[in-house]
Amino acid sequence: TGSSLGKQAPKKAKKKIEGGSNVFSMFEQTQIQEFKEAFTIMDQNRDGFIDKADLRDTFAALGRLNVKNEELEDMVKEAPGPINFTVFLTMFGEKLKGTDPEETILNAFKIFDPEGKGHIKADYIKEMLMTQADRFSQEEIKQMFAAFPPDVSGNLDYKNLCYVITHGEEKD
Repeated sequence: TGSSLGKQAPKKAKKKIEGGSNVFSMFEQTQIQEFKEAFTIMDQNRDGFIDKADLRDTFAALGRLNVKNEELEDMVKEAPGPINFTVFLTMFGEKLKGTDPEETILNAFKIFDPEGKGHIKADYIKEMLMTQADRFSQEEIKQMFAAFPPDVSGNLDYKNLCYVITHGEEKD
């Protein structure tokens, strides 16, 4: 019975991965391309799998030279088996899937609203959007405020904004 068990295991594992192959439908084509590039960068020995040696080399390339073996083991252990691209994508999918987009966006806005009022001064958000990270143009700001006009006291109701971003237009 020992040998038949050995034959059955890979079949089961394979089925699990095939079942998860719809992971490709979870991402846009461009995102898959970006993950593919990341995977290729991490697959240092180009064998189609990411293993401990690849992770160690990737960390080294990023300037972290003395990564503990346990740390690498834990990363590799997160995967159900050898980490090929599908498994890699599935692991990212799992990490991203549990996050409610509305919650995530709300949390991002809450950074600008430490008192938790539920709104932010429109001028403040405009300044932030035009000066930080992927800077918004005057035109993009205009479009945003056209879609989400600030109230009479110049506040932007970001809870409503987040709802519309994640659920589409409000239904009256």
